[in-house]
Amino acid sequence: MSKQNPLINLALSSNALQQTLESLTIPLSKYPEVCGIDEAGRGCIAGSLFVCGVVLESPIQSLLERIKDSKKLSQSVRDSLSVEIQSCARFHIVQKTSKQIDEKGLSVCIKESLLEILSSLNAPFYVFDGNCAFGIPHLKTLVKGDSKLYTISAASILAKSVKDSEMLALHKEFPQYDFAHNKGYGTKAHLEKIQKCGFCPVHRQSYRLKSLLTPSLF
Repeated sequence: MSKQNPLINLALSSNALQQTLESLTIPLSKYPEVCGIDEAGRGCIAGSLFVCGVVLESPIQSLLERIKDSKKLSQSVRDSLSVEIQSCARFHIVQKTSKQIDEKGLSVCIKESLLEILSSLNAPFYVFDGNCAFGIPHLKTLVKGDSKLYTISAASILAKSVKDSEMLALHKEFPQYDFAHNKGYGTKAHLEKIQKCGFCPVHRQSYRLKSLLTPSLF
């Protein structure tokens, strides 16, 4: 692949990025073909889990320079970048509902999502943000990958954008839980609403909340 590819150009100018690729035993020439994978909603107590895989096929450098870990971006910026990323990438997003998580468990849902992405996107290397490959052969992992590889950052943005959209829609259906602001996470205010109103159908009711503070499926 041509070294004029923006991903390679950026890698050549970053010792840290080159070291990351070396640690993953990914040749620099293959970096543009890497499938980055990240999720949104893993730590939530309501709503779906979304897992996204991205291969950046024809990104422009100005877009790459704006791609960062999705948690560091505002929702409006994430949504705008999501549209741009989709226009220059192959991607696959898997949704696992709260019901599926309750029935199968979070780990099984993550593993199923990862396997679906590997079967849906053809790539020489797959790198998942975090430190657990869930027993999947050929899946590499990278702690804080969403801040180290552009492909994982892009996957993070797409996954978080879809998750945010889901929670805004659920907020209209269940306004008492303020999903528009807590995005399904177990904030103090959210837990107080559960104590007052009980669970709604999109809460992960298999989670054992110790004093309504922490979920058990981690």
